[in-house]
Amino acid sequence: MITLLTGKKGSGKTKKLIDLANAAVEKSNGNVVVVEKGLKLTYDISHAARLIDIDAYDVQGGKGLYGFLAGICAGNYDVTDVFVDSTLKIAGTGAEVLEPLVNELKRLSESAEANFVLSISAADEEIPAAVQEYVLK
Repeated sequence: MITLLTGKKGSGKTKKLIDLANAAVEKSNGNVVVVEKGLKLTYDISHAARLIDIDAYDVQGGKGLYGFLAGICAGNYDVTDVFVDSTLKIAGTGAEVLEPLVNELKRLSESAEANFVLSISAADEEIPAAVQEYVLK
């Protein structure tokens, strides 16, 4: 399953992502992974989740982000949930990267049986129509 947390900067996306990640830790029978840009969530995310600073791995672009997330799932078959904060900052582009990224993550989600939650700093009208169904209302 793919979920997009959208909104302008300061709209509470990261807080919602933290709440969802901590709830996933409580109910998961596997591993929960939180990918962030920088080390700002260290004290907010449960210690039971795997927190990854993507800056340490020089990931660039939507394809690079997808490859990184696919590698996480390939390296650990027990991953149940993956949360990505600041998705567009990591990809280094605008909302146009979302459609191909979501399409690839949808296939990965099905094959790896993992849920993906992405926080997207963009207004709803900037989100491509093809991925609107994944936006958390």
